[in-house]
Amino acid sequence: MAVATCVKKNLVVATLRARHLHGRADWVEKELPALIDTTRNASLLRTLGINLDTLTLDARPDHGPASCE
Repeated sequence: MAVATCVKKNLVVATLRARHLHGRADWVEKELPALIDTTRNASLLRTLGINLDTLTLDARPDHGPASCE
């Protein structure tokens, strides 16, 4: 079983706001948990234009194989 990878919601929101996509940022703030499971939400992140390879390393919290949520 693969270890889940997460990204901090506040970084996704900040990225969207920097692109002037405030409606999408507001939706992410309301609907997603503080740690976003990148496997479970891969399609959504692609739709939002979030490229995990370009996010800073501090976007990914240290965690074990436990759930991101």
